[in-house]
Amino acid sequence: MTTLYFEAEREDDLRKVGYSKERRVDPQVIVGLLVDRRGFPLRIGCWEGNKAETTTIIPIVEAFQAAHGIEELVIVADAGMLSATNLTALDDARLRFIVGARTTRAPGDLEAHFRWAGDAFTDGQVIDTITPRRGSRSERDVSKRREPVWDPVEYPGSWRAVWAYSKKRAARDTQTLTAQANRARAVIAGERRPKGTRFVTTHAGDATLDEASLARARSLVGLKGYVTNIPARLMDAGEVVSSYHELWHVEQSFRMSKHDLRARPVFHHTHDAIEAHLTVVMAALAVARYLQDVTGISIKRIIRTLKPLQDVTINLNGHNITAQPQITPTAASILKSLQSPGH
Repeated sequence: MTTLYFEAEREDDLRKVGYSKERRVDPQVIVGLLVDRRGFPLRIGCWEGNKAETTTIIPIVEAFQAAHGIEELVIVADAGMLSATNLTALDDARLRFIVGARTTRAPGDLEAHFRWAGDAFTDGQVIDTITPRRGSRSERDVSKRREPVWDPVEYPGSWRAVWAYSKKRAARDTQTLTAQANRARAVIAGERRPKGTRFVTTHAGDATLDEASLARARSLVGLKGYVTNIPARLMDAGEVVSSYHELWHVEQSFRMSKHDLRARPVFHHTHDAIEAHLTVVMAALAVARYLQDVTGISIKRIIRTLKPLQDVTINLNGHNITAQPQITPTAASILKSLQSPGH
């Protein structure tokens, strides 16, 4: 999901002022891009600029299914996209999903692990367990060391949860927490202005460091959770994790559409013209992803390499002379890839 803003002063039925990650106050539309696991665009959607992003994924998925007669789909999205209501709606529609879990869920989901093994994890360790669909009340018996195997019949109030630990992630998380803790101490000391600073708590007008929250956060470094309704018999924990990690292709496609393809700002003002603009952007993105997949080179480099290859025709006293471009080794490699059988 992203927003496209307009160089316009007034709102209309589609272009409305809404939440903007760039904190703009221009009229905008919400755009949803559905891609496959490699980032190739499948469908694009457009909604009012003040519509909540989390309410758009169901319509675009159902429209894609209806258009192509697809029954089985696995939707992969980050934690911010899918609310508890959306997860239930996807499950009711017989759709599979894999979404990121918020780290704040880890203490509850991994309560048994912390009870039996403490906060120790090994690099690459994966824990397959369950998580409450709503709230924090778990169906798990923490007196049992063994993690429960999720089943929708046996655990109707839970989803399957997979938690993975990485030393590399732990080092990155620790670095981030240290920076946040230092910022909190600077705020408490009056060296920085308080602006939503994490780990700072105020009591009776005095700012103090929230040691308990900081300690809790440090005990969870390196953990990343994933929530799914796919049973282990259909997809093991490792594949759940690897499927989620392919979301970077989605981010790459969005960066390409917004920057390389210059999808915004949009200067159209009618609904049909806006949708036509988005259709052109999606078609260009499909071509760009195809070129990247075939050549193994970024679209920016492909354009930079091939753009100078132009024939020049010079007329001298009625005689046309055509100057052929000098094809570099890189350009020759790209052209050869595009001309190979099957492409």
